Amino acid sequence: MDLFNPSPYPLVAILRGLTPAEAPKVGQILFETGFRMLEVPLNRPGAIDAIHCLLRNAPDDALVGAGTVLSVQDVDAVKEAGGRLIVSPHCAPDVISHAAKHGMIALPGVATPTEAFQALAAGAHGLKLFPAEMIPPAAVKAIRSIMPVDTPLFPVGGIQPHNMAAYVAAGATGFGIGGSLYQPRIDETAMRRAAEAFMNARRNLLEEAA
Repeated sequence: MDLFNPSPYPLVAILRGLTPAEAPKVGQILFETGFRMLEVPLNRPGAIDAIHCLLRNAPDDALVGAGTVLSVQDVDAVKEAGGRLIVSPHCAPDVISHAAKHGMIALPGVATPTEAFQALAAGAHGLKLFPAEMIPPAAVKAIRSIMPVDTPLFPVGGIQPHNMAAYVAAGATGFGIGGSLYQPRIDETAMRRAAEAFMNARRNLLEEAA
């Protein structure tokens, strides 16, 4: 886990369907509003090229990579593009260990304690609790109680600024945010407004924890 030391309550922007043409402006908005973890899911055309484009203008402390990573070949493609973040919707030990072996940050998706411990055994740096609509705060609290204390937990799915606090109280340490933040061809003003709302919610969490 020592490879992965994000700032408190990191927010991962899930940019499904991001095109290389949109990537510079989308990246600029996200970086300007404070996002430092960005993933481009690989199950849409142009994802690897979009990762390239995001990396060109990424701050030094940004962690950019891919989501929906399903195979070791996907991991290799992201590594070749310069990405360092590997996010999967499921627990695939071969993908996790391959990413970790190459110094990349692996955040696999899990929904049960069995999957969670399998992922950690394979070298996961944190756990994506997915889909969060099926893993409410009460379930996160139960999962947190049996995990190693330093395990980062990222609920993903249905996360909104107003429900982040309940998840944090249950033991979540960060979040993945998809359609509530970005959709293809989204209006730039609307996206900036959404990004600022999530960052304001994060700021409130930081103030409450201080």
